[in-house]
Parts: sequence; structure tokens; C-alpha cells
Amino acid sequence: MSSIEIRPLQPFGAEIRGIDLDTDHDAATIAAIRRAWAEHGVILFRGQRLDESDIVRFSARFGKLEIHVRREYLSRDHPELLLVSNVHDNGRPVGILGDHEVGWHHDQSYLPRPALGSLLYAVTLPAGGGNTCFADLAGAYEALPPAMKRRLEGLRAVHSYAYFNGTWSEPTSDAQARATPDVTHPVVRTHPETGRKALYVDPGMTPRICDLPEDESRALLDELFAWCTRPEFVYEHRWRPGDALMWDNASTMHRRGEFDPREQRLMKRTTILPPAERAVPV
Repeated sequence: MSSIEIRPLQPFGAEIRGIDLDTDHDAATIAAIRRAWAEHGVILFRGQRLDESDIVRFSARFGKLEIHVRREYLSRDHPELLLVSNVHDNGRPVGILGDHEVGWHHDQSYLPRPALGSLLYAVTLPAGGGNTCFADLAGAYEALPPAMKRRLEGLRAVHSYAYFNGTWSEPTSDAQARATPDVTHPVVRTHPETGRKALYVDPGMTPRICDLPEDESRALLDELFAWCTRPEFVYEHRWRPGDALMWDNASTMHRRGEFDPREQRLMKRTTILPPAERAVPV
């Protein structure tokens, strides 16, 4: 087993030191990383030198990798990799999400089998801006007043890819809509490994709570969003070239700040799917 050091970040998350992700690691090392990932929600590896095959190989140690619905933004050589970038090639964007602010969301919560987590690797960065913030939705749930916890019991919410696209004026094609019909998930889910409960709604993907009047649903969602984005629950990551960062979609949501569109930003992301037996979060 590789000798790794786990250093907590503030107010949550952890940096893992003493490991190079371009090297094959034994099962015990991967198991230790998986435990840290589940426990801390966000884990950071600094100073990596990874090519696309390294990113895919390491990510695949944690589960099956998704082929994203936005196929025009996938790596030509490794379709498991989604490019997140404002770079253009012959006038065409090579990646998704450009250079604008991207609001709070989970990755792929609009799927019947929501993503287990993601890995994002920094290739090219602007001089400033473009930070990624993560909200600790497990910590936020645990800090809720008991009356609110009781109110949330048994509630389900809609998660919608078309709604997410609409929040930043990106059209949803007919093919994408057919591939991603709206789904519902519990408002509070239980982590499959730690057993911790966490809020599972976000401003980007969640238009409404099922079986509540529209005004009541909107008021409750807005209250939860304001609660879980309080400073004590949010880690802001300031990227450096060579950073590889993994986050747990069962217990965190994230957002990206805007940056100068005249500067280039290129990131490469894998999305890790859950085992088939964990098809629906509970």
C-alpha cells in the first residue's frame, strides 16, 4: 500500500499527499482513497502530471465511467472524458460551460442512476477567477433544526436536465431531451457507504418538490438553498495547474465562478457511476 497523507481542508474536504495518479496502485491504496472520498466529500491531489489515459484509468478504479449526453464535447480519443472549456478550435467551442458563472448543481442528478462522483483535472487556467465552490450537504442536513428534518421526511423532488440548461440559456436538443427525461429523487438521501444523510436538491437541477403547491415548493427550496450555502458549509477551491479534484455527488453540490473570457481555461472531467444495485438514492 502506498504511504499517503490526508490533510483536512476547511471547512470540509481533504488534500491527499504522497501519491501520483499516473501510477497503478494496489487495491488497499484505492480503498483508502475511497474511504477518504466518502468521509470528506471532496478530495484534492496537487501537482499531478496526467494525460487522458491516466485520468480515465485512475477514475475507472472507482466505478464505471459515464459517456456524457453532450457528445460534441467529449475527448476524441477517450469518450469517458468531458472537456470543460472556453477554448475554440476553428470557431467551434471544444468544451462545455464556457466562461460564464455556473450555478449550484449536482452532476447528473437528472439520471435514474445519479453519478457517484466526478474527477476534474486542471490543464489550462486563467490568471484569476473560475474557482469551484463545494457545499457540504451532509453537514448542512445534520445542522438543520429537528422540525425541518421532520418536514423533509418522505419528500421527493424533480431533477431536470432541461431546467439546468435553461438556467444558463443553453438550448436542449430533442435528442438530449429524449435521453434525459425528468426524474424524481428523495429530498434527503442516505450515503451508500457512510450512512450519513444529506440534502439532495440544488438550484440548478431542481425546479420543484413533488406534491407541494408551487408557492410552498419554491419557498421551501429557497430556504434550503440559502441554508446549505452558508459559509460554514462551503469550501472554495482555487485551482492550480495539475490539480486533480474528486467530489462525492451523494453529499456535495458545486458551482463555478466566472472568469475573464479573454483567457483560456481547459479542464478534463470524468463522471463515475454507481453500481447497478444503487440505482436510486434512498
